Amino acid sequence: MSKRRKRVAVIGAGAAGMSAAYALSLSPDDFDVSLFERSDHTGGMATSTDIDHNKYNASYINDGVQGASPVFSNTFTMFETLGFFSSKVGMQCSFGKGQDQFWSNVFPTQVIDKYQSDIKRFGKVLNIIKAFEPIFALISVQDMLSLFRFSPEFGETIVFPLVALFFGTGNQTPFISSAILERVFKDPSMRLFEYSPTSFLATIPTMLAFPRLSLVYSTWATHILSTGNTTIHLSHEVTSIQRSSSSHKSEKPVKVWARKVSKVDLGQMVVDPEEEEVVGEFDELIFATDADAALKILGHGASWFESKVLGNVKYLWDVTVTHSDEAYMRKYYETSYSSKLASDKRDSDEEAQRQFEFAQDNFNPLYYIRSYPDDKKKVEMSFDLTHYQPQFDGESEFGPGGTGRPSTSSSSSTLASPPPRRSKEKDSTTSTDGSSHPHKHVYQTIFLDRDGSSEKWSKEEIDPHEVVLTKWWKQQSHRWQHYGGTVPWMWLLNGSNHTRFAGAWTVLNMHEIGIVSGFAAAYKLGAKYPFADNADCKRMFALYLGLGHLSRLRKEDREGFFM
Repeated sequence: MSKRRKRVAVIGAGAAGMSAAYALSLSPDDFDVSLFERSDHTGGMATSTDIDHNKYNASYINDGVQGASPVFSNTFTMFETLGFFSSKVGMQCSFGKGQDQFWSNVFPTQVIDKYQSDIKRFGKVLNIIKAFEPIFALISVQDMLSLFRFSPEFGETIVFPLVALFFGTGNQTPFISSAILERVFKDPSMRLFEYSPTSFLATIPTMLAFPRLSLVYSTWATHILSTGNTTIHLSHEVTSIQRSSSSHKSEKPVKVWARKVSKVDLGQMVVDPEEEEVVGEFDELIFATDADAALKILGHGASWFESKVLGNVKYLWDVTVTHSDEAYMRKYYETSYSSKLASDKRDSDEEAQRQFEFAQDNFNPLYYIRSYPDDKKKVEMSFDLTHYQPQFDGESEFGPGGTGRPSTSSSSSTLASPPPRRSKEKDSTTSTDGSSHPHKHVYQTIFLDRDGSSEKWSKEEIDPHEVVLTKWWKQQSHRWQHYGGTVPWMWLLNGSNHTRFAGAWTVLNMHEIGIVSGFAAAYKLGAKYPFADNADCKRMFALYLGLGHLSRLRKEDREGFFM
């Protein structure tokens, strides 16, 4: 008699849902999987958009997610398993505008000189936060800066913009957990910047820019389907769920109602849903949606504890404008090197002199961030996609050395190091009359927190003729309450009522967290962890498994007590 397969419904086909479905697909004799996604594509926020190659010297952009730190091993190993590689790029940042606000990690500026006393004390405070992290997890960055008597201007000019940029915390940055700030510098699984007591940021970190994400995720979907135990329902919105505690063998404990929709528009609204709903019966359920979407679907069927923990997650609406308006960028950001902005107190500092020399010819920021003059705790962010994304340098949509064809092995023992970024090709094109003119740069400007900050937005100043795409995004807030009322309690929710939750919101808004959360939900159902032989991948997975499920790796997957 053949073994009965466990029927699993996965709701949401972003990073978390795809990871869960992938892990379950590796055991076709054990699981029968249905993956529901209300949009017409997999990938969630990891989307790509076509652009005019003649105008921009590239045929597409990744418009939602740009890249990640090299320490995000599960993300890059998963991509490499699918035949896609990411490209190295130096993470140059431009913060603020003008002599009294501008600073960068590329060269020391007059602003860095101004806050030298605060910068020197900051390193000692990071060590204190690390030593007492459980306490500081419940103390906001704003309160921490006040507690240690940092100047308010140091927070507004240096600290808030840095955290907002790296973690995407936007205008909620003053209220986020100070433990997050410490981890930017101290946590080996999340660290990107190296602290310097003289320049604040010591280096230009290496980032890995993603290949064409729409292609990555469509290839991933095809790979999942190839095992024969998974069905992917695109353009299907799950409207309600009923869960029961029945132990009757002929009755499944989870019922899922779904309906077909035409599409999800750029405002993330469902278009033309059908009235007829289809019901499916399942043994287990994985929510890979955001927290409030899960609560909406559960409706009155949500437990009191689910309502309390998931309802504590706060979301904000942001809008991105992808454009090529150089005048707008020059007006609000420092886009080129100027000796007038550089520190004038480092004549005998050989390292600073080398940085000035480098910046004269090589200051090409990927990230820009500015504070609003009348409220410096609120910010606007921009990216230079032309500097950031490798296709503008002529790189393949598969990435350096990529083929777009999945490997025969489901795991990778080491994370391959991608070759250096190609040299930039001549940034010009030839018109029909034979004359040459430069390609336009593609920028993306993010206007944050519609309900709390839209009166400060300068969105209307962007030349509408230069706009490529306008798109709305629902973003999680990382306020300190999230680390008191949601993150520590997820392990009590996971597994209850035949339900598990996955998504970056369960800890921190990062693609890597989305990936490992999906793997963890599937793992707790009995699926394999696909990268158990990769120590770098396993480290982050084990940490998430312990935090989100109060569990450790199975005996066959670990060498010691924990991993």
